[in-house]
Amino acid sequence: MLSIREIKDRTESFFKEKGVPNAKLDTDILIAHSLGLKRLDLYLDLDRPLTEAQLAALRPLVKRRAGREPLQYILGTVEFCDLQLKVDPRALIPRPETEELVELIVEKLTTAPQTILDLGTGTGALALALAHRYPEARVTAVDFSEEALALAAENVERLGFTERVVLKNGSWFEPLADGERFDLIVSNPPYLTEEEMTTAEPEVVTFEPNSALVSGADGLEDLRKIVSAAPNYLATGGVLAMETGIAQHEALDGLAKSAGLQGESVADMSGRPRFFFCV
Repeated sequence: MLSIREIKDRTESFFKEKGVPNAKLDTDILIAHSLGLKRLDLYLDLDRPLTEAQLAALRPLVKRRAGREPLQYILGTVEFCDLQLKVDPRALIPRPETEELVELIVEKLTTAPQTILDLGTGTGALALALAHRYPEARVTAVDFSEEALALAAENVERLGFTERVVLKNGSWFEPLADGERFDLIVSNPPYLTEEEMTTAEPEVVTFEPNSALVSGADGLEDLRKIVSAAPNYLATGGVLAMETGIAQHEALDGLAKSAGLQGESVADMSGRPRFFFCV
C-alpha cells in the first residue's frame, strides 16, 4: 500500500512532466479533496497508507488535471468574495482580479447602490458578490449564453438570493426594458484579442468558453457596445465599472468621451491598468 507521501511525490512528478503549473499545490489540493480533508491535514499524516478505494477515487482527478483541465472545474467550486460558487465549463472561472473589482467598487461608491446591473454574468460571481455586499440592492444579471445563465441560476438558488437577483438572457443591454436605469453597472466582458488567445494556457484555450474570453481582433468589440450604450441605462450619478485588458485604456478613454462619460483608469494590485470606471 502506498502512503500519502508516496502518492504526493508520484503525482507531483507526473504533473511536472505534463507541464501543469503549480504542480505541488495542485497535488496537495487534489489529494486532500479526494480524501475529504483540508490541505494542511495531509502533512499531519504523510505516512498513512491509502486504500485501493481511495486511490481509485483519486486517479481520475489526477488524469483530468494532467490533461490540463482547470483545477476549479475538477473541484466543482471556487471561493469568490467569501461566497462559494459552483463552477463548470458552462462559464468562465471567476478570477482574483475580479474580486479586486468588487473591492474597488465598495471603496469608490459613497452611496450604496439600490439597483445594480451585471452584464455577462457567467457564474453570477459579480452579481452575487454585490448582492451580498449591498443587502438592500436589487440586482439584474444578463448573459447571452443560456448555459452560463443556467449555472448562474444554480448559484443564485444555492446562496439564497432568488428574491433579489433577477437573471435575463440576451446580449448586453438587449433584454432590458425601455427606461430601466441602474445606480451601478458592472461587467467583466470578453477582452482578449484573437492573437492573445493563441498564446493562452491550455486550461483556458481548451476548457473555458471562448465566447467569454475573446472579443475580436483588438479585444474591444464588446467593450465598445457596453460603453456606447451605458448612458441610456445609467441613473443620475450612476457608475459603470469594468474589468478590461491592460493595453486598452487609451481606447476606452476615447470611447467614454464619445459616449459623454468621464473615464478613469484604475490599477490592479500589481500596478497594471486593469479596471475602468465611467461616470
